[in-house]
Amino acid sequence: GEEEPNLGDLIEIFRIGYQHWALYVGNGYVIHLYAGAGSSSIMSVLTDRAVVKKDRLWDVAGGDRYRVNNKYDWRCSPLPVSKILMEAESLVGQKMMYSVTSENCEHFVTKLRYGHPMCDQVRAGCIAAAVIHIMGMCSLCCAATFRARLSPPLWMTGHQAGAWAQSLDPTCFQAAASHCL
Repeated sequence: GEEEPNLGDLIEIFRIGYQHWALYVGNGYVIHLYAGAGSSSIMSVLTDRAVVKKDRLWDVAGGDRYRVNNKYDWRCSPLPVSKILMEAESLVGQKMMYSVTSENCEHFVTKLRYGHPMCDQVRAGCIAAAVIHIMGMCSLCCAATFRARLSPPLWMTGHQAGAWAQSLDPTCFQAAASHCL
């Protein structure tokens, strides 16, 4: 069974092809960024808006496996739990900008827990693979075009490519720029 979360814990929910993230706020409830029908549909890739919702963890997980995963605690100190919960509760019902690459559910909950957004699951190759997986019917031509837009031009030097990658999403691509390009 899943472990009992503590207030302010990050909850990682394992969907097919990606993870959904929520923040535990007590009594079985989480606050999360909801970006469309079930957050597992094609709408989560295509939409640019999401709403902050407070729902039962059991309902959000919907039968998918989940776990507590405060994976950035080694890198950043969490904010005081009272501050995390107050900020999270104040956002419930608000519409937010949404982007799979820069303003997704993981960015949302990490900003609440640590004071700034972080995301390890977004990588250029992973985004292309996720879009292909989620859209299913996407042709190889579309995938190649999408991948090309996420790849630095061939003429860029390592330093330029790193700067290019960071410009896509500074919080998610910093590690990729230094280790992968």
